[in-house]
Amino acid sequence: MKTFYTLLIFITLISCKDKKEEQLPLSGQPDMLSAPAYEAISLLGDTLYSATPSDSLVMRYNEKKVAYDANPNKIETIIWHGRFTAYLGKYNEAIAIYTKGIEQFPNDPRLYRHRGHRYITLRKFNRAIEDLTKAAQLIEGTKDEVEPDGMPNAQNIPVSTLHGNIYYHLGLAHYLNRSMGPALDAFKKCLETSNKPDNVVSATHWIYMINRRLGRDDAAKNYVKNITSSMEVIENTAYHRACLFYKGDLELKDINSENEASTASDTALRYAIANWLYYTGYAERARVVYNEIVSQDDWASFGYIAAENDLAKLY
Repeated sequence: MKTFYTLLIFITLISCKDKKEEQLPLSGQPDMLSAPAYEAISLLGDTLYSATPSDSLVMRYNEKKVAYDANPNKIETIIWHGRFTAYLGKYNEAIAIYTKGIEQFPNDPRLYRHRGHRYITLRKFNRAIEDLTKAAQLIEGTKDEVEPDGMPNAQNIPVSTLHGNIYYHLGLAHYLNRSMGPALDAFKKCLETSNKPDNVVSATHWIYMINRRLGRDDAAKNYVKNITSSMEVIENTAYHRACLFYKGDLELKDINSENEASTASDTALRYAIANWLYYTGYAERARVVYNEIVSQDDWASFGYIAAENDLAKLY
């Protein structure tokens, strides 16, 4: 009888232990029943969570997922599956999709270009530089091509190219990594890829800011002298207005971002203003704007990441 009771107590203890272990989240992971997993940690130490996607976006993602499941070994379905996974805010999952794709297609620059972009989103700048440098090497001597939009603009006209996007994101990754020389070189190459107004104003904006950060004021002014208000810019209106401000055609009060169509555009313009304040001697006013930017929710936008980076490194 004593042996029976001893065995009963032992079984009860084991049962309780198992139940406790079942209730614990996986090591390093949040409890999925109580909170969603965060995607990244900001440069200021904050956990970053993705917003709930719209029903229409989920529907478009499902279409890409069905196409991928039907043809998982096709480069186009891999790329689109990864892009729409990222649009949902699942950046780590998107990187995993691209990584698997690279195992199948190790010499396709598009996979490194898109994975590099999402490494920037996750604040992994060194990895982004590695991927985008690889992509730049793979496109050497190849013909440039228009890159289709995942989120078409109002006119449904793609405004960027594969080569341009590779150099643009490479320049951004170097900029965020505080490597201004390589960043400047990459954005200059981006500027050379296309003379479309959207490409010209976006690349010029970063080239101007980098030159100002380096104290090359005359070089910065030289780049914006050909920017005009009559340029037919479709998407990058924030960068266009910023360049017109740099040139002196607009005053600071004229480039307020109240009419911007998207939060990302608003953030891009705010960052342009904050940066201008910083390198013209108004560092404390700049910090106010940097803080306003990071108080918003669009933590995946480039302006937000840049503002966060400056707050972490400059102050």
